[in-house]
Amino acid sequence: HSNILLRSAGLSLLLLSFFLYIADSYPNVDLSNVGCEECTLRKNNVFSRDRPVYQCMGCCFSRAYPTPLKAMKTMTIPKNITSEATCCVAKHSYETEVAGIRVRNHTDCHCSTCYFHKI
Repeated sequence: HSNILLRSAGLSLLLLSFFLYIADSYPNVDLSNVGCEECTLRKNNVFSRDRPVYQCMGCCFSRAYPTPLKAMKTMTIPKNITSEATCCVAKHSYETEVAGIRVRNHTDCHCSTCYFHKI
């Protein structure tokens, strides 16, 4: 009986040290947008056939914070955390045609309200 108890305690300690090792091996940096570059104009290789077509690509900030009490009272289903995000969208663009398809050629980008736009 005590042998089983010792074995499970040893296994728990081993697992705990393993998880601590993994957690410690990650650098102490903000990992929220790793692998995602800043919001900027980039050439869209799919649509850049006879002339270059640029589109906004990259990441913008997102944050989460405790929901203010005033806002919580107005919610149908109260949520403790409120998140806010912005997306990389075109500030200016114009329509152009590539192989018979109407596409937006972006000329300027910024981080703003997230919305889905057509090609």
